[in-house]
This record gives sequence, C-alpha cells and structure tokens, in this order.
Amino acid sequence: MKTWKIDSSHSRIQFKVKHLMVSNVSGEFTKYDGTVLSDKDDFSDAKITFEADVDSLTTGSPQRDGHLKSNDFFNAQSFPKVKFVSKELKKIDGENYKLVGDFTMRDKTLPITLDVVFGGMGTMNGMNGLHTAAGFEIKGKINRKDFGLSWNMATEAGGVVVGEEIKLDITVELVEQKEAVKTEKA
Repeated sequence: MKTWKIDSSHSRIQFKVKHLMVSNVSGEFTKYDGTVLSDKDDFSDAKITFEADVDSLTTGSPQRDGHLKSNDFFNAQSFPKVKFVSKELKKIDGENYKLVGDFTMRDKTLPITLDVVFGGMGTMNGMNGLHTAAGFEIKGKINRKDFGLSWNMATEAGGVVVGEEIKLDITVELVEQKEAVKTEKA
C-alpha cells in the first residue's frame, strides 16, 4: 500500500459562507495534515484521513477569526481539530469521483459526500530528490447548524448575518512517501 501525504505548500483548505445573505466571506485553514493509503494509480481504493487545526483558521479579519474560534462557532479550546475519515472513493467517470466519509466538527460526526476531480500524477526532481505527486480538486457543502455552529443575528431587513450552508473548496497535492530503508546490524 502506497502512502501519500498532503503537500501544504501546494494545497489550500478553503470555505465560504454567506454574509448578510448578499455576499460571501471566505476563509481557510493554514495548518492541517492528511494521509492517503492507496495501491491503485487511480486512487479508487484510497483510504483517507484528514485533520485541520481550528486555531489556524483565518478569514483575513482577526476579530472575526476570534469569534469563529469561540464557543459561538468552532469552540477551538474544547474542539481543536476538524476531521475527516473516508469510507469510499467511488470513480464516477474519467477524472470524476464521489468521496464519502465521516466529517467531525466540534463534538458531532456526520456523513458527507464530496465531489472530487483527479488532476493526474506527475514526477519531478525536487529538493528532496525524485518524487511523485497527485493533484485533486474537492468541492462540497455542509450545514453548519448540523454540527452545532448555530450562532446568528437577525438584521434590520429581516435576514441573518451568517448563512447556514458552508461551501468547501479544497485543492490538494499529495506526495508519495518514500519507504525508509531498513538496515540490520551485524
């Protein structure tokens, strides 16, 4: 079974949510880790684990970031990680897949399905020698209230400040891990 790790310098874990029901606010997690185990070159047998540090969340506004990390939303102090564990990566056709798994945010774990586009594989000679990389675009959505992120405020116009649907927009480059060479002492 080959082991692949997320290359964080070539990946983005981003999300969007409606603000005032008229525009979107975007954010991303900057610290995360993910591992993929797969024997097949098309990854159709992949087993995926992923987690992001909630404290690494950024939207470009320190005040908003602090509110998102508070108990009104993620409660980073009590629930420091957002997690995903795959159940199935099903090839639909060509480069298109459906990824099904368990998503954990705060103290709730629920099944989600994500749309995946496999960008292919390439080999390059980098600073650490020859390595193989694989690229993916992943999109999906969740309802934040399903995970206990229910804070909101009504506006004077009768709308709400924060939408319920969170759109996920993820770009991942995986790098195949080289097996450590075992040496025996005589």
